[in-house]
Amino acid sequence: MSQRKRSKGSGFSQVGNLPPLNLERHSREQVDQKVSELVQFLLVKDQKKIPIKRSDILKKVIGEYKDVYSEIVNRAGRTLQQVFGLQLVEIDTKHHIYILISTLPRAEGENLRQDDQTAKLGLLSVILSFIFMKGNSAKDGAVWEFLRRLRVHPGERHEVFGDVKKLVMEEFGQDPGHWGASWGGPRAPRH
Repeated sequence: MSQRKRSKGSGFSQVGNLPPLNLERHSREQVDQKVSELVQFLLVKDQKKIPIKRSDILKKVIGEYKDVYSEIVNRAGRTLQQVFGLQLVEIDTKHHIYILISTLPRAEGENLRQDDQTAKLGLLSVILSFIFMKGNSAKDGAVWEFLRRLRVHPGERHEVFGDVKKLVMEEFGQDPGHWGASWGGPRAPRH
């Protein structure tokens, strides 16, 4: 008896708490990596407003892991929902095209007011999400490169965040002078 259910509109089957499928060919770490790659792929496609096609997912992310496709997609869907408040929805069943939609409640009135703390919390959330996507650990150089792609440069004064390097290093907890430390997970030893 199968616990698989077809969710309306998503085009992907939702698997309950079943044990991972076909993991004898792939290690848990390999599948975890594919889940992270798929989440990142979907977020980039969504950010650039490029259609998300199942054929692109299979070709550019899943590759040799077609035997665990459902497992990867389901886990990526849970991650998108739990971390980013997004749901993958099929909008074209003929061509298998998807979009990400927000499942977060709309902010109204007082909740729309932004202040410095809200902006800083947003930046911290972006950094922590990036670290999560990199397997809960990322070198400082990778974090700064990621922020540069978002047009948040450590050496320049940002109109919202001010001195970004100081904000990240002091307020977010990365010790100055210890750039070799890894972010996330247990604290890396000081050099």
